[in-house]
Amino acid sequence: MTGDSPLEAALVDALEREDATAFVHAGPARDPAIRYCRPELERDPGRHAVAFDGREWRVRSAAEPGARPAGELAEALAADGLSGTVLTPARLPHDAALYLEDAGFSLSSTDVVSRARAAKTDAERSRIEDAQAAAGAGLRRGAAALASAEVVDGRLRLEAEDLTATRLRIAVDEGIVAAGGFPDGETTVSIPGDDLVRPGEPIVLEAAPREPSGYHGALGRTFVRDGEGGSERRAHVGVTRAFRSAAAMLVADAQSVTAVEADLEAEVRAFGFEDGIRTRVAGVGLEPVERPDRGSRTIDEGAVVRLEVGVALEAGRIRLTELFAVGDGNVDRLGSVPRSLDPEGIDGEES
Repeated sequence: MTGDSPLEAALVDALEREDATAFVHAGPARDPAIRYCRPELERDPGRHAVAFDGREWRVRSAAEPGARPAGELAEALAADGLSGTVLTPARLPHDAALYLEDAGFSLSSTDVVSRARAAKTDAERSRIEDAQAAAGAGLRRGAAALASAEVVDGRLRLEAEDLTATRLRIAVDEGIVAAGGFPDGETTVSIPGDDLVRPGEPIVLEAAPREPSGYHGALGRTFVRDGEGGSERRAHVGVTRAFRSAAAMLVADAQSVTAVEADLEAEVRAFGFEDGIRTRVAGVGLEPVERPDRGSRTIDEGAVVRLEVGVALEAGRIRLTELFAVGDGNVDRLGSVPRSLDPEGIDGEES
């Protein structure tokens, strides 16, 4: 063993249970499973093949066209006397599978890596919190642009130009970068109608940036500039209460993704909304959406999950996204951006 990695312990159990000789995966450095197995490879832009035999890791890497790290690794495993079954992720590249079979191995699919990734270590949670802080900085900058814009002829204008969804997205991304994060193409601005931002309409800002080592955050807020309340305010209160209910539910016991999504929807329905409710619950880590991400999969201790709740209204959509870390008898909300419909309220204290 190379350390106290929870992944290595899970792999040892899987190898013994399946009577397999090694775990093998191959792919580019950007592959989340490769980065999770061998974090040091994130600094190497080439292609990699990794194997764990229950005692140590073996790695073959190459950047040159035509190189075959998976083939070299398969040959090395066979030359060292390993034989029989190897465990691989379901998404093992086809050429890697062929190299392993040519070296005399049989393949068996396993989800052991994705299951291990679902429970975050303290170091992983810290990185996710860094990404979430960058997301918060981005949304604060977007909200500041909304708050400082002037109303002219039914439109919002900023620095003598129309404020558009595109300009807001750029502002959010600039805030993320200034805070040390990377937008990673995961920033969206949703408004009713065309690209122009107007007072009185819901504007949804969402971001799922990553920090330098690749871990993501997830945050979403809806703002209404010069809003009059009404159904937007009622929907916003319902969504906020839904988060509180789901957090209490996760404290009480391990829950399935489906059960938490149903609880979120039920809380919003309690505020008089029947149609247009959308909820999503999923893990966050090296990918903006990862396990636990659907159905009966359980949200267990150690998980960091994104909870999204949206309600479609005649004037637009109210949607919020929060990130929660599930501990031993506690659930922590990651990030401290207030849930205010008024963009000026984002700099206030959280309720």
